[in-house]
Amino acid sequence: MPDEDHSAISAQHAKRLFADWKTVPAIILAVSGGPDSMALMWLMARWRRTLARGPRLIAVTVDHGLRAEAGREARDVKRVARSLDLPHRTMRWTGAKPKAGLPAAAREARYRLLAQAARATGATHILTAHTRDDQAETLLMRLLRGSGIAGLAAMARQSERDGVLLARPFLQVSKAQLIATLKKAGLGHADDPTNRDPGFTRPRIRAIMPALAAEGGDARNLARLASRLARANAAVEVLVDGAERYLALKDSQSASSGFDAKAFAALPEEIRLRLLLRAIDRFGHEGPAELGKVEALLSILDRAVAGKAAAGRPKLKQTLAGALVSLTDGRIRITPAPPRRGRPSRS
Repeated sequence: MPDEDHSAISAQHAKRLFADWKTVPAIILAVSGGPDSMALMWLMARWRRTLARGPRLIAVTVDHGLRAEAGREARDVKRVARSLDLPHRTMRWTGAKPKAGLPAAAREARYRLLAQAARATGATHILTAHTRDDQAETLLMRLLRGSGIAGLAAMARQSERDGVLLARPFLQVSKAQLIATLKKAGLGHADDPTNRDPGFTRPRIRAIMPALAAEGGDARNLARLASRLARANAAVEVLVDGAERYLALKDSQSASSGFDAKAFAALPEEIRLRLLLRAIDRFGHEGPAELGKVEALLSILDRAVAGKAAAGRPKLKQTLAGALVSLTDGRIRITPAPPRRGRPSRS
């Protein structure tokens, strides 16, 4: 029996991988021209032909305008897409590119353009070809940044982004399997040299993976860890949901007036942290709050709750991510903060 990590993906295996999306109206396939996304396009096209009624498939390539070869690679994807009877679009990231944080900016642009293509074509889902190897690298990158449980859960199989659903069917599939699939299908693929550029974090992480694998930290085990952390994170989120209901039941005042500080203080620290993070993200207008800053604010808030102040006087009044957090007369309130001068509020 061949090693499943190096064998081509069978039609039956593909059917299981894509089963969740057989009834959706239309799907955007994010196809860069690399081996993973080319395998995604070929496997999805083959799977779609087996269905009496299935989703429309639209291949989309994002040209970031960062490499001279990108235009030719997009045309190569279009040629293969046509051979598979799939429509193809090229979306271009135009305008000035940042000098710092380029990978993150390019990623944001890619998803924004893919979502734009989805809305234009009536697609409800975007499928990407992130593999088990990518999942393992993402876990390590976030571990080194000191991410919390939610971050260490790495990439979700399906999540909402920019008004559409982003799905990753290959998170338990190795890159080697996709390369074997392409080879069996007789298809070529593009080679992006930035995937080996040590100037970027992910290629540096990728370079140490063989050494980690020798110690038992291979992609399979790291991806399994991410799945377990995702399971734990989902359980904690259920507890946070329950804590929100508990605070509402304990509180005789209206929800708009905040919640009781003593009831909040009695909750476990992780639950308090997530409740505070949720409220700041809900009422703030400067983007998602950074976990470390919310942790620091929670520490200050806990000390303020434990302290004393004259009636009617605020014991705490701080802003974070466009939200105003205050503690007055035993009540914690989170409201939108006034926009800073020279900085537009988030609509």
